[in-house]
Amino acid sequence: MLATAPNHKPNVMAHKKMIMIRIFLIVITVLSISKSYSQNGEKEYLNLLNEIKSKHDTLLNIYSKANSKEKDSIIEISKVYLIKTISKNIFPYWYGTQWDFNGVTRIPKKGKIACGYFVTNVMTDLGFNIPRIKWAQSASEVFIKKLALTKNIKRFTKTKMSDFENHLKKSGNGIYLVGLDMHVGFIVVDNDNIRFVHSSYYKPEIGVISEKLDSWNPLRDSNYRIIGKLFSNLMIENWIIEKRYD
Repeated sequence: MLATAPNHKPNVMAHKKMIMIRIFLIVITVLSISKSYSQNGEKEYLNLLNEIKSKHDTLLNIYSKANSKEKDSIIEISKVYLIKTISKNIFPYWYGTQWDFNGVTRIPKKGKIACGYFVTNVMTDLGFNIPRIKWAQSASEVFIKKLALTKNIKRFTKTKMSDFENHLKKSGNGIYLVGLDMHVGFIVVDNDNIRFVHSSYYKPEIGVISEKLDSWNPLRDSNYRIIGKLFSNLMIENWIIEKRYD
């Protein structure tokens, strides 16, 4: 009697099923913040950063063992998580942190913060391996070009705010970095709700604020604007594997 080769298909299917179950569990875990934060207080902010680090480490562990299709799924999961975390958790902690040209505080609402340091603090706290101080002291275009894909970068000179806003709507929901004549901040696009999040030297006593694009702010008054849409698949992968930016 001829010996028959063992059938490994059930084992392969079982392995793939386990991977998909693990990815599903990550989805459930990652798409929600397990704790409720009041967005007030240094201890709670540090707890949030620890939770972000813990979720990142879990994703990195799974990602390192996944095949290409599974990695694509993990990148998509991570993208949703990061956009939600930056807009719903990290930004609100910083609201009300006063502005100062020399402000370099690392703790929300404790000390003062310049616009560049606000941006690089947020990206560092989210887990991106960037040269925080170097970029904070650089022209905004320098790090916009490093974080955003070239195709996702757009420059505007003496452009009507209505035309600028229409471009953002066409570019889709997400988080953008925006560099101005003498300023830098984030733009959050959520359908028709578009907000400028920045440390405002127009309102130094308020500092970090989320406001409409056409409010009294540097975005409205700047002749030059450069925007870069964040969280491309490449940027997400760099976050997962902790790639160092220069």
